[in-house]
Amino acid sequence: MKTTAPPAATDGLSFAQLAIKPHRILFFVGALNVLLAMSWWLLWLIDARWHAIHLPTGTPFGGWIHAFVMQYQLFPPFMFGFLMTTFPRWMGFPDLKRAHYLPVGLGLLGGQVFVIAGMLSGIVHLVHLGVVLSILGWGYGLIQLLRVLLAERRAGKGPTWHAWSCFTALAFGLIGLLLMAAPLHGAGPWTVFVSIKLGSFAVLLPIYATVAHRMFPFFAGNVIAGYRMWRPMGLLVALWALLLTHLALELLHANAWMWPVDAVLALGSAFVLYRWWPRGKSPGILWVLFAGFCWLPIGFALFAVQSAIYAAGGEFLLGRGPQHAIYIGFFGSLLVAMVTRVTQGHSGRPIEMPPTGWFAFALLQLVAVTRIAAEAAPDTYFWQVIAASGWLIAFLPWALRSLSIYLRPRADGKPG
Repeated sequence: MKTTAPPAATDGLSFAQLAIKPHRILFFVGALNVLLAMSWWLLWLIDARWHAIHLPTGTPFGGWIHAFVMQYQLFPPFMFGFLMTTFPRWMGFPDLKRAHYLPVGLGLLGGQVFVIAGMLSGIVHLVHLGVVLSILGWGYGLIQLLRVLLAERRAGKGPTWHAWSCFTALAFGLIGLLLMAAPLHGAGPWTVFVSIKLGSFAVLLPIYATVAHRMFPFFAGNVIAGYRMWRPMGLLVALWALLLTHLALELLHANAWMWPVDAVLALGSAFVLYRWWPRGKSPGILWVLFAGFCWLPIGFALFAVQSAIYAAGGEFLLGRGPQHAIYIGFFGSLLVAMVTRVTQGHSGRPIEMPPTGWFAFALLQLVAVTRIAAEAAPDTYFWQVIAASGWLIAFLPWALRSLSIYLRPRADGKPG
């Protein structure tokens, strides 16, 4: 009897592979935007520093679009890819079908491409179209996740609070997208400010922390003998309360009063890290999860110091350093760690850090430090250029490897 050999990892690339599972199409979109978003931002920074490129004027302020793209177009495809894969599994339902997740990937891909194209060409209508496509893709994904949550309720299961926490954060994200669209159609710039703050403290941080709360102790328990999982649900309640308090203080411009909240977030996240830390021998792909999490208490400690200094003398001494400790250090490091883990496991490869993953993770630590220090440097744009270049150098090998994996069959020949 003849047998058919399983597809090998070296089989030809095929875009049809992207439609097989949610994480394939959405991680593919995310990996593209990791490079696309920072390539545009690097050009903008070079132009701001040396006026060498002469990018078109008449578009929205580049700093606003940078914050928007990073928070609403770079990280979210990875989040949707993970959540649209795990929501049904957390609740014991069949996987979502193509009609549920392909429109999300296409909307988020079209959104980022049109926004960047509009900023490079000076055609503001392309920026408008990109934001609208992002709203459509995000909103459609939100509806599909809500369907799973309601199915759980009808089945008399749950509730799965981790899923509801992530869904709530994504709902805030839809509000943030609508607020970003508002100034493109005549509203005041205050909506951009609110959108950016929502993206940080009501969308990305709650989702990252919720996924860490559910998955990190679980991962450690699977590989470390005697590891005791600790993940009380009260942590999520406290997290949401503190993050929303910080958000409210920022929106009210009460920055002098943020330091007690941020100090609690710094100390609390440090305590959580201490309780979670794997004390036995652990593989590198587990270690990077907790090493990347270290940036959360560091970031909020910087926020607390910034607020205390402002309360004492009225100066934002650290500038945007605290934000970038979280954006690059926390979000960026855990992006590499988590996406690498999911990509390795769901492509039939060993669950270990490949060389491109180690390179990206290690260099990102230097990029985060450089970007934080750039706020105090005399020539801040120069050091921001160095940081943006470092991001691209760090992510390029990792993203190219990831893109090729999503376009190929599983290495072990299994479906998925």
